[in-house]
Amino acid sequence: MAQILAPSSQWQMRIAKNSAPACPMTAKMWSSLVLKQNKKGITKSSAKFRVFALKSENSTINRMEDLLNLDLTPYTDKFIAEYIWIGGSGIDLRSKSRTISKPIEHPSELPKWNYDGSSTGQAPGEDSEVILYPQAIFKDPFRGGNNILVMCDTYTPQGEPIPTNKRHRAAEIFSNKKVIDEVPWFGIEQEYTLLQTNVKWPLGWPVGGYPGPQGPYYCGAGADKSFGRDISDAHYKACLYAGINISGTNGEVMPGQWEYQVGPSVGIDAGDHIWISRYILERITEQAGVVLSLDPKPIEGDWNGAGCHTNYSTKTMREEGGFEAIKKAILNLSLRHKEHISAYGEGNERRLTGKHETASIDTFSWGVANRGCSIRVGRETEKQGKGYLEDRRPASNMDPYVVTSLLAETTILYEPTLEAEALAAQKLSMNV
Repeated sequence: MAQILAPSSQWQMRIAKNSAPACPMTAKMWSSLVLKQNKKGITKSSAKFRVFALKSENSTINRMEDLLNLDLTPYTDKFIAEYIWIGGSGIDLRSKSRTISKPIEHPSELPKWNYDGSSTGQAPGEDSEVILYPQAIFKDPFRGGNNILVMCDTYTPQGEPIPTNKRHRAAEIFSNKKVIDEVPWFGIEQEYTLLQTNVKWPLGWPVGGYPGPQGPYYCGAGADKSFGRDISDAHYKACLYAGINISGTNGEVMPGQWEYQVGPSVGIDAGDHIWISRYILERITEQAGVVLSLDPKPIEGDWNGAGCHTNYSTKTMREEGGFEAIKKAILNLSLRHKEHISAYGEGNERRLTGKHETASIDTFSWGVANRGCSIRVGRETEKQGKGYLEDRRPASNMDPYVVTSLLAETTILYEPTLEAEALAAQKLSMNV
């Protein structure tokens, strides 16, 4: 059963196949064992010998866990900052650690750092230095104590954002006064698939085979329906500990697939929270010996894909009469459908087929309570005449900095011509 502090798969592989199963030995249990031997009159040296005679690979692992769980706060003011950034593929996460010797209240107080960009596909070997700028701080659920996770973005030594730094452009959009005044809220539904390590096949599926058809797995319970709940729960708690605004989680339609929701988050925070939540999930699956996949369509055929539905609203949408602002936003989104699709994740064409609760990638559509549309509006929003819209197009591997800032740009800053707007309204059968 996977736990946040479960030993890594590398350590597990060192245990001999023919070794007898043993319960974990904690430091307290070791002390108890030595004490009992001493009470029986065994000499100190003999007791030590007998303890070492019982030593096994399992005990080595448990002593490793004792070290990993050390609380440093009574002994030093120093703490560990894990600098995290996005690698060259645009969806891979990288990190490295450094010791910080003074209390930190804001990311700007942390030192900038650098890394070898030629090893992450972000710089040439002859000029490989990339600079990390700390941007957001979260509590570290793995090390605990005063230790922190630091979300960074990436720049050249001259201070220019490198091409894979999507946060910089997003921050520019979210700092626009028109956008600030609209206080954009985001609620992001991150779907993901858990894969067996050696075969890269979904967790709980028979190797080389398929489980029963979809139906009983969504929000299901039971050993034959729910695969990976311990990972989902560990991730949920770790995110809450870290300070991520995670609002829920559930099993998804395809077995071995899960979802969690982050939000409501304002502006750039939405991207920071999703990226750190993904990093925490990568670390948990690493320790559990399971592979995390954000592929939009991990299994071909009659199986649901994995999306990252993005719920969105502005101040105007949330106020009385906001439904008119929602319809105006939908018009703008229809006019920039191709731009959004091109930025909504690699491989999304395999997912957006018009089947399995998706719209066709080639056609923009909207509807109330219709999960087969590009944009869904909830029944409650329609009833109240205000609320939010759900963009169902983003893939599970989308960059949240890109998607959130593009939604704000299209719905707040983009100004289509009256002719284009009228044609779009006619096409969508919408009165604005």
